[in-house]
Amino acid sequence: MASKAVRGMDRKERKRQPGPIRAENAFMQAAIDEALEGIGRGHGGPFGCVIVRDGEIVGRGHNRVLAEHDATAHGEVNAIRDAGRRLGTHDLRGCELYTTGEPCPMCLCACLWANIDRVWYGCSIADNARIGFRDEAFDARFGSRESFGDYLKETDREACLELFDAYLGTGPETY
Repeated sequence: MASKAVRGMDRKERKRQPGPIRAENAFMQAAIDEALEGIGRGHGGPFGCVIVRDGEIVGRGHNRVLAEHDATAHGEVNAIRDAGRRLGTHDLRGCELYTTGEPCPMCLCACLWANIDRVWYGCSIADNARIGFRDEAFDARFGSRESFGDYLKETDREACLELFDAYLGTGPETY
């Protein structure tokens, strides 16, 4: 059965949509589904994100850099904005964020500003570079991620690597 993200797409969009990818964690699966929607619609890179509070998804977003012509329209930023609107607050204490790729410095700072308790990511910054994103160059300017301790936790990397490979198979625009 097609995922919710795939249902409702027109035939042209569906043709560009990668096949099923399964994560062990349900929230990472939701982030992957969000990324697949964005890939299928040509919105940007393979970065999907959900924000969870008390076991429920309260915010969703995917990379919309190409769709919005906005360099800041990353999945995490869009999910933070969505959660803030839904919850009626800028303070997301008590929330955890699940994202398909380790957050770039901008998104990591946005998570900290929003008071998100923990960030779960699938692919690492090095994996992001493998598919053409330049997060490592920015990271080098800002210093080590070691100072974040257990704030950043990896989960479901294999499923997210499948997502990244599927993204590469679409012949994406490099940006």
